[in-house]
Amino acid sequence: MKTTTGKQPTHRIYAVTKRGEKSYWREIGAAWAHPDGEGLNLAFDYLPLNDASIVIRTPKAAEEQEGGEGGAQ
Repeated sequence: MKTTTGKQPTHRIYAVTKRGEKSYWREIGAAWAHPDGEGLNLAFDYLPLNDASIVIRTPKAAEEQEGGEGGAQ
């Protein structure tokens, strides 16, 4: 994926699992928006995924600095 080299990701990818009333978000990768705004390149750090929804979100400022870690949401 040539468009991903040397640039910060525009989005973070999370696997979200639900247990009871709580949802647990675990960061599993990153995404880079295409320059034309018509799509994303995805890079996963964590596979396989069992019983999880995939969520792609723009990173918050604190996550960009700290690397962001999942947890109960």
